[in-house]
Amino acid sequence: MALSDQMSVPAQALARTRALDRLRLGDTVFRHLTRTAAIGVLLLLSGVIISLIDGSIPAFRTFGFGFLTSERWNPVTDNFGALPAIYGTIVTSFIAMLIAVPIGLMIAFFLTELCPPWLRRPIGIAIELLAGIPSIIYGIWGLFIFAPFLQATLQPFLINTLGNVPGIAPLFAGPPYGIGMLTSGLILAIMVLPFVTSITRDVFEAVPGVLKEAAYGLGCTTWEVVRNVTLPYARVGVIGGVMLALGRALGETMAVTFVIGNAHRISASILAPGTTISATIANEFTEAVGDLYTSALIALGLILFVITFIVLAIARYMLMRIERRIG
Repeated sequence: MALSDQMSVPAQALARTRALDRLRLGDTVFRHLTRTAAIGVLLLLSGVIISLIDGSIPAFRTFGFGFLTSERWNPVTDNFGALPAIYGTIVTSFIAMLIAVPIGLMIAFFLTELCPPWLRRPIGIAIELLAGIPSIIYGIWGLFIFAPFLQATLQPFLINTLGNVPGIAPLFAGPPYGIGMLTSGLILAIMVLPFVTSITRDVFEAVPGVLKEAAYGLGCTTWEVVRNVTLPYARVGVIGGVMLALGRALGETMAVTFVIGNAHRISASILAPGTTISATIANEFTEAVGDLYTSALIALGLILFVITFIVLAIARYMLMRIERRIG
């Protein structure tokens, strides 16, 4: 029996060593796989950037900095300028965020603070369904239903009431086309609203209940609790949700293409037709004849990439400042 006990000790040690070797091998394989995935993302992003830069070189070599400031877009004479598309992208995204952010925050406040339990789930499901609707469905609905409704109701009202107000009259000048930058901005607001609402609702629910209970115990109203406790605690997540929605608004293609009018011109009126970078690329890339025409469209893609990168950089800088202030 003593001999068998002495023989079992090396066997147990050998089994333990083999088990540790298997764990070590699995850990090594997992580490290399994750590193490969991370490097692959960097290589993919680098490839996209290099392809955009290489494809846009002919356009920038031909037009120079004037490509960013010119309003002309004439494929017949190979004269291209990106300013109308840049202007339309920024204006429509601004309109969308101006509408979607306050409404999304109010919906999130209602769901987390005021909504009855039996109503919370149906509203949450409805918001998630809005996020799952394809953009082309939004575009078809906007063109055949929403745009005629705006042409008959909202746009005449804005023209008659605000079209004569000094200072803002140019924003609402012109006939009610139905389609245009305002319609596009409203469609984008509906499309990005689920992103703002869902993310802010999740971060509001993550606020510790003891903080809100302490505020209520001090006699604070619901609005004071939301303003002084919930929103400051969750502001990092709120900013992240807003920036995610803004990125979606900047790059949206099909829905905007249906309702913006696709006119390569700049107008002070938000009721007038316009265009965006993504809508221009979607409309004309298949019809681009000649290297310069194709290069101009690729250059628009590069400009949109730069705009998105700047937005993300600003968001990251804001988050760093908030974290530094908190920490």
